[in-house]
Amino acid sequence: MDQSKFEADRTKKCILESEAPECTKSKPCWLGIDEAGRGPVLGPMVYGTCYSPLTSGDLLKEMGLADSKTLSEEQRDSMFEKIHKASDKVGWMVEILPPTYISNSMLRRIKYNLNALSHDCAIGLIEKVLAKGVNVQEIYVDTVGDPMKYQNKLKDLFPNISITVAKKADATYPIVSGASICAKVARDYSVKNWIFAEDIDTEGLVYGSGYPSDPNTKKFMSSSLDKVFGFTQFVRFSWSTAALIIEKEGVQVRWEDDDDEEENKDAKGSASLLTFFKRSDDDPKLHRHQYFTDRCLTSLTNL
Repeated sequence: MDQSKFEADRTKKCILESEAPECTKSKPCWLGIDEAGRGPVLGPMVYGTCYSPLTSGDLLKEMGLADSKTLSEEQRDSMFEKIHKASDKVGWMVEILPPTYISNSMLRRIKYNLNALSHDCAIGLIEKVLAKGVNVQEIYVDTVGDPMKYQNKLKDLFPNISITVAKKADATYPIVSGASICAKVARDYSVKNWIFAEDIDTEGLVYGSGYPSDPNTKKFMSSSLDKVFGFTQFVRFSWSTAALIIEKEGVQVRWEDDDDEEENKDAKGSASLLTFFKRSDDDPKLHRHQYFTDRCLTSLTNL
């Protein structure tokens, strides 16, 4: 899988895709969605979709498509090659979400959790496939969160398409298995070929599976930590595993504001300095709502 587009900037999300087969634009199609790399603290999360005419179900079964988690890396690569060779009947698309993008999204001022990020990514893939002119009639999704809530959300957005959201969909529907394989192959390639922008020694570097419980992953995170600047772009610094290592092994920083807060706590009963600058006619009810403050929105008096 050619990832040169993603490798040009590993801090931004990236779409990789096949051409849409001509038959998928006329014949009714089914589309599957699954992800790879949701849990690891290292490397990107990848969302994948696979689509083909509804009449190609036997073809997908003949390929032996299965849940990517039950296959070895060599088997997944072989399956993806079969999907690629069937380009006259099967199309695919993946979106790579790098660690920097995931962490920045989750830690931004307006909270954006991983479930919301996953939902939006899946919705975006569906919209992009539809925009290519693919005649999607059925969608199958491996669930994130409550299946019924997720399914209803998608039905509201795509009311003219039959939608099924289920647990273990990647093991039940071949088209979701195909999406799972595309996503996993993309993630594996990205992790294996990651080039560190930071100046760290990569000779003999081992970082394990990327899951927080993996001893090799923990060892890599501790050894690659810059005690002042934190982790490399390969690490999802929004994960609690990363935060705990920084807190334990990083240089402690104390801001002057912290001292001011402590002094204010000690000065019980003392008026805040800010009260001396308040207008006497200040009405708290007229203060701007937090919604506008968070988004840095201001009122316009002249157009």
